[in-house]
Amino acid sequence: MTATVDTNIPLERRILARALEPLRKHAGMDMVFGGPVQRGAVSLEITDLTGVRTRSAVNLVVRNGEGLGGKALMLGRPASVADYFSAQGITHVYDHAVRPEAIETLAALPIVVDRTPRILIYLAARTHVRLGDRWFDSFIPLVRRLERDIAVEDEVSRRLSLMRADAETDRPMLSRADLHDIAQELAELAGQIQDDVLRARLEAVGDRFAPTLAPRSPTPTALRPREIDVLEQVACGLSNREVAETLGLRPETVKSYLKSAMRKLHATNRVQAMLLAREHGLIR
Repeated sequence: MTATVDTNIPLERRILARALEPLRKHAGMDMVFGGPVQRGAVSLEITDLTGVRTRSAVNLVVRNGEGLGGKALMLGRPASVADYFSAQGITHVYDHAVRPEAIETLAALPIVVDRTPRILIYLAARTHVRLGDRWFDSFIPLVRRLERDIAVEDEVSRRLSLMRADAETDRPMLSRADLHDIAQELAELAGQIQDDVLRARLEAVGDRFAPTLAPRSPTPTALRPREIDVLEQVACGLSNREVAETLGLRPETVKSYLKSAMRKLHATNRVQAMLLAREHGLIR
C-alpha cells in the first residue's frame, strides 16, 4: 500500500507513535508513554502508550513543574526516580495515574528542537532499575533522530508555507533554477531520515517539481525490468519495505535494485532516480 500522512494527526504524535516500541526495546523497560508538549511548554498531554495494563494515564494532562514529567519539562533535560512513591524531589499530584500501573522506576525524556520542548517521553519499570549517566547516554542517538525528524518536517512545512504565500501574493513566480534547487534540497532531506512516512512525504513534495526539474541528464544505461518495477513503486511513495511486500521481494533485494537503478541513471538519491526515470520515459 502507499505510505500516506494523515494530516489530522499532529506531527509530534506521528513521530512519538512510531518511536514507542523501539524505545521500549532499547530501554528494556515495561512501559513507554508520552505526548506532545503544548507551545510555550506549559503542559503536555499523554496520548500514546505501550506496555500498559490500564488506561489510568490516557489523556492525562501534566503541567510544567508538576510530577516527574513536569520537572523534566521545566528543566529541559531528562529526569528520573528509582522509587517513585518515596521520591522527595517531585510533586505527587499524579500518583492516582501511576499507582494502577505499579510503576517503581520512572524516567522522563524531553525531545527539544530549537530550544523548544516538543514531546515528552516516559520510560517506566515495575521493578527497581538503576539509571545512571551511561543509561541516559545510550538514548542520545535515538533522541537526536527524533529531534532531526521533527526539524526536517518543520522545514518542509515552512517551505511549503512560503510557496503558498508567494502564490497568493503578487510576488514573481519562482524561477526554474529556484525550483530545481528546492527539489534538490528536498531530495537531500529525504536521504537524511529513516522514518518511512516522513520520507514518503518529502518524495511526494519533490515529485511536484518533476516537470520543471532539468537540465536533461546523460542517457541512462538500460534498466532491468525489476529495477523499473522498483522505481515505479517508489514513485507511488512506497518505502523499501512496502515495495518488498508489493513485489514479493526481500527488503535487501529492493535496496540492491534501487542502488543499481540509481547508478545507471546517474542519480545520487532515490528521488532524483525517480525523476530521471520519468524524464526518460521509463516510468509513468
